Amino acid sequence: MSPKPGSHPHSLGQGLTSPASRARLIAELKREGIVDERVLEVLQKLPRHEFVEEAWRGEAYKNKPLPIGQSQTISQPYIVALMTQLLLEPAPGGAPRKKVLEIGTGSGYQTAVLAELVQNVFSVERIKTLSEQARIRLRGLGYRNIHFGYADGTAGWAAHGPYDGIIVTAAATEVSKAMLEQLERGGRLVIPVGPPAQQSLRVIDRVLANKWQSRDVAGVSFVPLLEGRS
Repeated sequence: MSPKPGSHPHSLGQGLTSPASRARLIAELKREGIVDERVLEVLQKLPRHEFVEEAWRGEAYKNKPLPIGQSQTISQPYIVALMTQLLLEPAPGGAPRKKVLEIGTGSGYQTAVLAELVQNVFSVERIKTLSEQARIRLRGLGYRNIHFGYADGTAGWAAHGPYDGIIVTAAATEVSKAMLEQLERGGRLVIPVGPPAQQSLRVIDRVLANKWQSRDVAGVSFVPLLEGRS
């Protein structure tokens, strides 16, 4: 049985920085337009320092991306908050998000944010080292509602679909038909799209069985979404 969102044992967090540092981060996110109180509460509680290399832990509660190894990064808190806020917004005719697919587990930080807010998260990662590290880290933090996959995620994860929401943490050159088909009616896909220096964060809603609506929300900068496994 999955735990209730927000009930994980680490929720109060024992950070390596002061509560004031987390409070400053949350205040900055609010100034930048994050208004979903559920998202803000989770980001204030989560121990972001647990998701970065030890040398970078002193930077964990600053609003910036940080390296996690394997030429990958943990996204800045604002981007994590924005993508989560967009995903949780009810789409036209949509129900609350209960089952979400994340493509690109990375450090597991975005995964943890989602797991605090929805019933089940399916997260797929193409880099074996990152997938294994995230699994160990998130299990150690008490999560039991995350399902991990080590696989090429460019076509989604059809075996467990369809999903109420899909979030992609790397930039695609184009949105695959497979991802769109794995959305429930009323489901939402949040994905960065475009070449380096020209990426946009795109929101796509499945409004009917064969109809999708999309809009670009903001310019972003992500590592590319790659095929294969490593």
